[in-house]
Amino acid sequence: MSRISQVFSLLSQRREKALVAFAVAGHPSREECEKILPGLAEGGADIIEIGIPFSDPIADGAANQAAYASALARGVTPMEVLAMARRFTAHHKTPVALMTYCNPVLQMGWKQFAREARQAGVEGVIIVDLPPEEAGEWKEAAQEFYLDTIFLIAPTSTPDRIKWVAQNSRGFIYCVSRMGVTGVRAQLPAGLAEMIQNIRSLTCQPLVAGFGISTPQQVREVCRLADGAVVGSAIVELVAEKKGDDDLADAAAGLVRRLKDAALLKGVAANGKGS
Repeated sequence: MSRISQVFSLLSQRREKALVAFAVAGHPSREECEKILPGLAEGGADIIEIGIPFSDPIADGAANQAAYASALARGVTPMEVLAMARRFTAHHKTPVALMTYCNPVLQMGWKQFAREARQAGVEGVIIVDLPPEEAGEWKEAAQEFYLDTIFLIAPTSTPDRIKWVAQNSRGFIYCVSRMGVTGVRAQLPAGLAEMIQNIRSLTCQPLVAGFGISTPQQVREVCRLADGAVVGSAIVELVAEKKGDDDLADAAAGLVRRLKDAALLKGVAANGKGS
């Protein structure tokens, strides 16, 4: 059992839900990012998702795009991101998942990327634009190096696609809450509950919802449906606003703490249904 799976098992026993906190590697600077990651862990994030800067992040909204562009302008590379992950995992138990696109992985090679990620202490990888039907080589490499492959399910995914993802995902399934890109939204989509119920009827894998989840109230609502929530853009925006401030890491930790508090649903059953 991977450390990501262990997290969900432990949280289920505690009747808690997971908070996955996202940060862009090298943003707002290399040095500050090295401080932010421990801050996310100290704030209570159950899993930390580190985004590898990429020039064409088609699934990401304005905040993440700007953060990626900023990191790339400073020359942050995938190997630097892996080194950053290694330094973090050497001192912190919070599991790390990498979020990336196909191109950076292909440039390094499926097997080499998987090997380097495992050596960096990474537990799972999300390759946003990798079609499940074309993921065979990556899955083999990930399995060889004991990495969880975390696939995404969109609101438009068919029952057959959901079944395939349920059989092939490891760690958790990333439920894309809405069509479009990431970014702070005022409200959750109306069809989210039905979507998660449909997916849950086809799998026992942990379900974590992301895209547009940014406030404690939204985390609370999502965690009454799913096994956890991913918060990204809200953290990325805070980091951008606090760039250069001495209390940047503390501010990030404080935001995560508020978000995690919203996921502590003591009265919610392990299957995600409210009591």
